[in-house]
Amino acid sequence: MNNSAIIATSERPEWPDVRVNGVALDPQAIAREMQYHPAENRDDAVYLAAQALVIQTLLEQRASALGLNVECHEGETEHDALVRCLLEREVQIPLADEDSLQRFYQANQARYQTAPLVAARHILLAAAPDDEIERSRLGEAAAEIIQQLKANPDRFADLAKRHSGCPSKEQGGALGQISKGQTVPEFERQLLRLEEGLCERPLESRYGLHIVFVDQRIDGRQLPFEMVRDAISEELDGRVWQKAVVQYLETLIGEADIKGIQLRAADSPLVQ
Repeated sequence: MNNSAIIATSERPEWPDVRVNGVALDPQAIAREMQYHPAENRDDAVYLAAQALVIQTLLEQRASALGLNVECHEGETEHDALVRCLLEREVQIPLADEDSLQRFYQANQARYQTAPLVAARHILLAAAPDDEIERSRLGEAAAEIIQQLKANPDRFADLAKRHSGCPSKEQGGALGQISKGQTVPEFERQLLRLEEGLCERPLESRYGLHIVFVDQRIDGRQLPFEMVRDAISEELDGRVWQKAVVQYLETLIGEADIKGIQLRAADSPLVQ
């Protein structure tokens, strides 16, 4: 993020002089807002906080101009209620119809399946994630172990006890039954695609190289449209709503007199 282009001041004071339709942002408000916008450096945090406050000010000014009467729902702050009421009034979106929902389901059926279940054993040849030399060496060792297992699969438990860096070596390398979300993502993605039997290449993860034998695989089942219809509807409507909010904020920004900061509606926390 290039803040020299974002905060439009020739000199860099402690707090930028940002004004929205003549109303200056309070430096103390920027300081308080920074806690909600962690960043790599102070300048980026100041920009993100100022951006959020500019958007907040624009929405408050618009709501005031419309004379909105705001009623808070349970657990809702006054500002959140104001934003909700304003967007409900100003941002209208077409809801996805049944044909659109069906087309999306048919085109993305793989997303709407239960996760497969795999019972597997492994031998972990441990290595640090950034140790490329050790990982290369272990790749050769893994190839040798795999050749031994291809010749004699019954040696898996013995080789696990001898070579594995995982506590599961005491149980012959058994991992039990694994489904989605039960192990680290990079290992899971590879493991759940395997067929039954010995995998003839090692699987890599942050922990090292894994020699894997799948004892049993139960494929996931396709979820019926009726079960996922509401989730699809929420996703498609959410996409349209997000685009509409960006366009609405761009209109507010374009019509406002904003000094001291450059904004893009798509970067607004409201949209994120």
